[in-house]
Amino acid sequence: MDTVTIQLEEIMLQPASAITAGAVVLAVITIAFGGTFVLRVVTGKQKANALQKGFFRAGHAHAGVLVILGLVVLLLLDSSGVTGWMHLGADGVLVSAILIPAGFFLSVLGRDPQKPSGVIALVWTGFGLLTVSLLVAGIALIVAGAAAL
Repeated sequence: MDTVTIQLEEIMLQPASAITAGAVVLAVITIAFGGTFVLRVVTGKQKANALQKGFFRAGHAHAGVLVILGLVVLLLLDSSGVTGWMHLGADGVLVSAILIPAGFFLSVLGRDPQKPSGVIALVWTGFGLLTVSLLVAGIALIVAGAAAL
């Protein structure tokens, strides 16, 4: 059986990326607080209709997943030496981690909404930004890898 050895080089974050990552890590506290809100909703301690319950769950889940994805993309771009405008791919993913959950939460505020308000446009704006950002980041990583061959 062959043994594969992987040598990991030291990963250094660019200073701006370190600041961004630090701010995002601190912002995860708000996601944790949001989790306690969602828990109150699903246990009936906070009144909410079925639409609100579904949207609150979706908002919370998207926030957590997109923050993790944004931090991973940030690390990948920095470790690959990507700089310049293509590095904005990571920032776009992190901004979408704000827009999408905000759209889910804010579009169903009120006592008993029967449908989401126009604020739901934040969800679609966030998904558009997420798509473009991942496209940019993916291409940047491929270009960086090809250049390093």
